[in-house]
Amino acid sequence: MKKYTVQTTPFIVPTNDGKLIKEHFGLASVRNSEISIAHMVAPPGWSEPFQTPEFDEFTFIIKGKKQFIIEDETIVLEAGQSIKIEKNTRLQYSNPFTEPCEYIAICIPAFSINSVHREDTQ
Repeated sequence: MKKYTVQTTPFIVPTNDGKLIKEHFGLASVRNSEISIAHMVAPPGWSEPFQTPEFDEFTFIIKGKKQFIIEDETIVLEAGQSIKIEKNTRLQYSNPFTEPCEYIAICIPAFSINSVHREDTQ
């Protein structure tokens, strides 16, 4: 019995905002509720509404820049930088820049649509 798993077919999460999400390990890809590991590309001008996730999220920027508004503080990360955001923290993710942002996101426990409370944008 092998004691490892090579992921060659990550789950591509359907989006309608141009963001590419490939979940390599997590609920959607391998039914693991303990962790999500996803490779993402956020296009220029992309943003999400403010939200309060029920999981810790670690983000590592591969290319480009990503903006975070974390409880009223704006932080911009560039390639080679990383951040940990604790669960139950109000935040907004965006890429207001002219180049795509490529990054890895790790959520503990795993990302679930039911564990993210998004604010109404209306």
